[in-house]
Amino acid sequence: MSEYQVTTLNKVVRGSKRANYDKEEINKILDDAFLCHVGYVWQNNAIVIPTAYGREGDTIYIHGSLKNRMITNLLDTGSASISVTHLDGLVLARSAFHHSANYRSVNVFGEVRKVEDPSEKMKALECILNNMVPGHWDNVRHPNDKEFNATLVMAIKMDTASAKVRAEGVVDEKEDHSLPIWAGVIPIKQAASDPVFDVDLEDSIEIPDAVMRYVEKNKIA
Repeated sequence: MSEYQVTTLNKVVRGSKRANYDKEEINKILDDAFLCHVGYVWQNNAIVIPTAYGREGDTIYIHGSLKNRMITNLLDTGSASISVTHLDGLVLARSAFHHSANYRSVNVFGEVRKVEDPSEKMKALECILNNMVPGHWDNVRHPNDKEFNATLVMAIKMDTASAKVRAEGVVDEKEDHSLPIWAGVIPIKQAASDPVFDVDLEDSIEIPDAVMRYVEKNKIA
């Protein structure tokens, strides 16, 4: 798959050796997450909001209420930037200066539009939910007319993006290697536990296969 062109907007300046502009790698990092952080300016204040998203091709979908301040602001602005980060490990060096983290991160930049077409809007909601638990859309009641009409969906076209990844061990000064100080990496993983049944659930209802697949895939080995 091709790469995004490096521009002044998406160029990774600090730690450029960890930069990656490959579209396939960027999409994989995006698809491995469910929450993104969206930045915008409101009344001259910079605000960052965490929110759910889904990806379909080169489009990111985000939803909210009709009066969602973030979405309405970005629609007026016409462009958006979102950030996704996975924390993969704590890197504990011999020196305080060289402590770090292993991570995978992506920044996406693109034009935004309000999703008006009912078919695309419903598909976008399906995309967002299935990005949380793949295949779970088939197990739930879909939005009724009131819920559907009360929901605002924004599409962000991925015009450009970049990834930054650190996946290595401790990088200490050579003169510190002989110090009697422990150094290493603590791996970090977001893990799923066994599902907890809702208290009002009827006894005859079983856990859907999509939910169990998600749990099994994300349990700590």
